[in-house]
Amino acid sequence: MERAARLTAVVTYEGDWYVARALEVELTSQGASVEESLANLREALELYFEDQPFPATAADGPIVAPLDIRLSA
Repeated sequence: MERAARLTAVVTYEGDWYVARALEVELTSQGASVEESLANLREALELYFEDQPFPATAADGPIVAPLDIRLSA
């Protein structure tokens, strides 16, 4: 039986690559564009969940919040 699930991805630009990270599980992929990095992450997640259970906590999603820090001058 196939079903859909929603996860949260964060994409950063690192060097020559866009790096996409899933927040609910420790999985990362990369690509030459944002779209390619997300497509590669989607494929990696689908393969990952063939052998791993979907985390129960992922249904609620992560808490994403800004964090201010102080930097020395």
